[in-house]
Amino acid sequence: MSRSPEGACRKGREMKESKSVLGLTTIRRNRGISLEQIADSTKISIRALEAIEQGDFRKLPGGIYNTNYIKQYARAIDYDESTLLAYYHHEMARATNSTPTGAKTALMYSGLRSVSALFGL
Repeated sequence: MSRSPEGACRKGREMKESKSVLGLTTIRRNRGISLEQIADSTKISIRALEAIEQGDFRKLPGGIYNTNYIKQYARAIDYDESTLLAYYHHEMARATNSTPTGAKTALMYSGLRSVSALFGL
């Protein structure tokens, strides 16, 4: 018996939804809103919306886009955006604090070139 691609996609999404943080997926579904509807109205990818629901903020584009996406998602499901943003900031601080100091320094300077490389020395 073969599964349709549509059924497999739905099953995969249901598994991801079970990992939802703050009950966001349940709230969205109880309000009768699909990820596709949010994606259409906000122009945010379904992948990014799923990342927000799962609290996997590393999958978001970064910087101000993250907070903007989170605010738009919260508004789309009529959820308190300050609660969701507070969770985001808490998780980002936790992730930053769990990174070893040497790794933080390496990440900070990883994009820089040495003086000898700049001047061909």
